[in-house]
Amino acid sequence: MQLCNTNPLENPNQETLSNEEKLAQLSKLEQDKLNKIQELYSLSFSDLIYLAQSVHRDNNNPNEVQFCTLSSIKTGACPEDCGYCAQSSRYKTGLQIEPLQEEEKILTEARQAQANGSTRFCMGAAWREIPEGKQFDSVLRMVREVKAMGMEPCVTLGMLNADQAQQLKEAGLHSYNHNIDTSRDYYPEVISTRTFDDRLQTISHVQEAGIHVCSGGILGMGETQEDRLSMLATLASMDPQPSSVPINVLVPIAGTPLEAADPIDNLDLVRLVACTRIMLPKARVRLSAGRLTMSDELQTLCFIAGANSIHTGDKLLTTPLAGESRDHRLMERLGMKVAA
Repeated sequence: MQLCNTNPLENPNQETLSNEEKLAQLSKLEQDKLNKIQELYSLSFSDLIYLAQSVHRDNNNPNEVQFCTLSSIKTGACPEDCGYCAQSSRYKTGLQIEPLQEEEKILTEARQAQANGSTRFCMGAAWREIPEGKQFDSVLRMVREVKAMGMEPCVTLGMLNADQAQQLKEAGLHSYNHNIDTSRDYYPEVISTRTFDDRLQTISHVQEAGIHVCSGGILGMGETQEDRLSMLATLASMDPQPSSVPINVLVPIAGTPLEAADPIDNLDLVRLVACTRIMLPKARVRLSAGRLTMSDELQTLCFIAGANSIHTGDKLLTTPLAGESRDHRLMERLGMKVAA
């Protein structure tokens, strides 16, 4: 199967197009990508995995996995109504609310993460949008310090504007995480306080500032297979494409609207990882939330399908992870190495 990487948006007359014409081109691009993903997804499992592994080997070291650590620097009291999230102020989840943490506490976590093999340290705050003033200044200082350690500083802080994106770039930010969560069509079933286009606008500000985009989604929220493939088509249509794609499996939280959601089938997860690798050949495809309940065998299948990064540590924001020791043991068993 031959994959076409031609981008219809790369048009020498692009600047002369109206916004409506640009949106029409983007819509066609996404539909073309979706058609290709559907074709891939319908392959036999062995053919799909073979193709994904081939693409992976052509673009990445197949025996290397990046370790990343995500720390919650401000927890809870978020005004959003994301149906999966324990940090929403609208749900009674028993989560302990914590204000923005002291800088030295977070930097100590970053040093520990680096000692345990992580090369990326992401700082997450439960904000709808970045607040101006002392809190943002504190984040900027932490970004500078994490970069000075030789790590890739990453933040996930909610919506931002163009000026804030530029300040983060000047501070040395490597990546900004802003997930699109699911497909455009299914998105209103999960979130009502922020639109799908709000998310795309934030990603656009990040791209324009020259910051790497980290964007993915959450599987197992009641969405259909078509929704998952449509979400991937949106990510694959971004220009430039995200440099990392976190694939989260829903961790149902008691007290949230999605506490009883049915889990995604394991082989469906592996198929989506494979399609992600093929459609975003150079991206870090990252196994994120939900790894605590994934067997070593399932994670190994995901690595074969093209995943090459994991969120490690004891916790991912507010949800538990297995810890670095299990992750290092798995790397040793597989004869793989942690990316330096």
